[in-house]
Amino acid sequence: MFDKLDFILEKYEELSMKVSDPDVINNQPVWQKHIKEMGEMEPVVNKYREYKKAKEGIAEAKEMLEMGDEELRELAKMELSELEDQIPVMEEELKIALLPKDPNDEKNVILEVRAGTGGEEAALFGGDLLRMYLRYAERRGWKAEIMDMNDTGIGGVKEAEVLIKGKGAYSRLKYESGTHRVQRVPATESSGRIHTSAATIAVLPEVDDVEVEINPNDVRVDVYRSSGNGGQCVNTTDSAVRLTHIPSGLVVTCQDEKSQIKNKEKAFKVLRARLYDLKLQEQNDEISAERRSQVGSGDRSERIRTYNFPQGRVTDHRIGMTIYKLDSFLDGDIDEIIDGMITSEQAEKMKNL
Repeated sequence: MFDKLDFILEKYEELSMKVSDPDVINNQPVWQKHIKEMGEMEPVVNKYREYKKAKEGIAEAKEMLEMGDEELRELAKMELSELEDQIPVMEEELKIALLPKDPNDEKNVILEVRAGTGGEEAALFGGDLLRMYLRYAERRGWKAEIMDMNDTGIGGVKEAEVLIKGKGAYSRLKYESGTHRVQRVPATESSGRIHTSAATIAVLPEVDDVEVEINPNDVRVDVYRSSGNGGQCVNTTDSAVRLTHIPSGLVVTCQDEKSQIKNKEKAFKVLRARLYDLKLQEQNDEISAERRSQVGSGDRSERIRTYNFPQGRVTDHRIGMTIYKLDSFLDGDIDEIIDGMITSEQAEKMKNL
């Protein structure tokens, strides 16, 4: 581990010299590449520097213990005890910092909500989930933009696509992919009987044109008039766009904007993300079941969470975590379970190593 850390530190210092070189600064693509590399290494480098400083402090404290001054020896003992307690914690943090990173972690996401079984109640639950993620984005200072939505007009959402922009958005929201189940008494239920319905969430990393190249000849573009609630021009012009990717059969629609050009641009963004996701799913299928971690696998068919209204609880079935604060959870306070997922995935990776 320490050989690897020394190599990273040496590489980081080498890059620090390069980004200060006027020739490199003038070559912006190269300079930006080096800055990005440094940014990826910086958390590890900072932790390793802290660790090395603590080890140096231990050596200095041991030297002070050899001195004759009683007061200095007492100070050295206290410092030594404190630093020696820190070392195992720092070593554990360094191990975690060296774990393989998901290359998509820093990307923006396209989050898709789809009502499942349960009719109107499932659509209402889909609306609850959509609002939950919009509130979560707001809490973290991310920007959320609804790209397409098929609502029921009474607060329910059959389908919705949201672009969420923010540092590390995918690293946290990727754990939300899967089937979410709700247990509650619907507003339309007169007998007070608890119903169970579901909605599915898909979280796709936003990808660049370079990462997924789409041949224009493979895409059929249809335009039509937007439906649903809309202001002036929305329902009277052919502004909505439907893309059909012929090789894969994927269909993407976008009608959120008044401009056909903007809707087409957004639809291609979603199409790229879905094609990239298909590629990732194919790669995952090639990995043997023994090596594939179920934690955070993003399997859409997996029932990941239950929201139980009568008991006010939320249970994540992947890590067996239950919390009793359903109202605040649906208001976007979901970090506790996401943090639990991250810790669980890190433990799984450590075990595999």
